[in-house]
Amino acid sequence: MSEDVLTVAVATPLSEQLARLIQQREPRVRLRVDRSLLPPMRFPADFAGDPSFRRTPEQQQAFERMLDGADALYGIPDVSPAALKRAVEANPQLRWVHTMAAGGGSQVKAAGLGEADLARVAFTTSAGVHGGPLAEFALFGLLSGAKRLPKLLADQRDKHWPHDRWVMSQVGEQTVLVLGLGGIGREIARLAKAFGAHVIGSARSPKELPDIDEFVRPDELASVAGRVDAVALALPGTDATEGLLGRDFFAAAGPGLTVVNVGRGTVIDEPALIAALQDGTVGFAALDVVAVEPLAADSALWSLPNVLISPHTAALNPAEERRIAELFADNAGRLLDGRPLLHRVDTVDFY
Repeated sequence: MSEDVLTVAVATPLSEQLARLIQQREPRVRLRVDRSLLPPMRFPADFAGDPSFRRTPEQQQAFERMLDGADALYGIPDVSPAALKRAVEANPQLRWVHTMAAGGGSQVKAAGLGEADLARVAFTTSAGVHGGPLAEFALFGLLSGAKRLPKLLADQRDKHWPHDRWVMSQVGEQTVLVLGLGGIGREIARLAKAFGAHVIGSARSPKELPDIDEFVRPDELASVAGRVDAVALALPGTDATEGLLGRDFFAAAGPGLTVVNVGRGTVIDEPALIAALQDGTVGFAALDVVAVEPLAADSALWSLPNVLISPHTAALNPAEERRIAELFADNAGRLLDGRPLLHRVDTVDFY
């Protein structure tokens, strides 16, 4: 049986236009939003907002009262695990928290909530919203590796027109390993397959997908490394995925491998990747994420000529905020109607 109303506290910046969109799509939602209590955005999808923003003590009390009287939260307050923990523990009527990130499970884990609160409150992520932009960046990385972008840029910078022509590879003739077959990974596989690549997929359990030619388990990656030309990672950061692509894989790989990561930086053993970049095992790496962000100024990844760093910005798209609002409205209707929520966080592995 459906319920009459869902009171939602807006805990992250949300425009008036998108607030109207949510309520138009799901009229049973009642948004509580006070924009004077939220940091201004500096750029699209800047859900953390201006870091110089500060609430007065009175404003902080008003913000927390708003959160504590809601059935659901749109966003994690101040994108802070500590603030999320306070909000969940202070509000026994809270039923649902939607995170802006596709990898919001890591933020929920960082809150350190007890089992009872994790069982009481449903947490959802914005998974799927970023699939198109991230898959396109992954394809850009695959193409850049195949076409030897670092050499092209170096020759152009040096005004060097080589007398001996040199070959480029074709993605359509390559074997591409896709790690993680959620929405982003499946879209990467679709694009790679459209180019004609042979696609090997990897996830915790076998998946029969139209764009996957082979399947390999995460603990078997080294067995296929020698015939893989490129690896695209779209995995969340969990205990199970930490350092998954490491020394064993690179030791078994052939020279000139392309590595693209649009998942989480902790999935790659970074020292092992740097060593592989330096000895030629990895010919090119396009990294939207790194293990510790922001990337330290003394990291070798900044200066290696065969690395492209995108500062965790490949998902940013002008339509991101709208897509998240639409997803939230859909899930609000599901919650009110007693239907399963989309992209619910697994509170055991937190992805």
